[in-house]
Amino acid sequence: MIRTTPSFRRSAQGSALAALALAAALAAAPGAAADAANVPPPGSSPVCAFYDGDGTTAFGEQGERVSQVQCMLANRRYLPWEAVDGVFGARTLVAVQRFQADNPPLVPDGLVGPRTWSALWHA
Repeated sequence: MIRTTPSFRRSAQGSALAALALAAALAAAPGAAADAANVPPPGSSPVCAFYDGDGTTAFGEQGERVSQVQCMLANRRYLPWEAVDGVFGARTLVAVQRFQADNPPLVPDGLVGPRTWSALWHA
């Protein structure tokens, strides 16, 4: 799978305005399970920059891939921001399954594989 990387992610000197525009667009993304009161905590950034890949990520795992999944789900309002902790627990599992159910032809199995990663990146 080849995925183009937005230009602001290619350089550490990327435009702050582009990042803010992306954050605003992601925050406004619709989701059938969206929570209108779900906003990032004060002083945080809704831009996800933990992991840039499509490795399978599953319940019980920890680390950057999980943080990336959680951040993207929070941006799409499937997961509350306080749940972005890098641990793939029950809340993350339910959020992944809701996202998958809302984005056919994904199967709501709770595994974040290449197809779910692609849907998250393009939602």
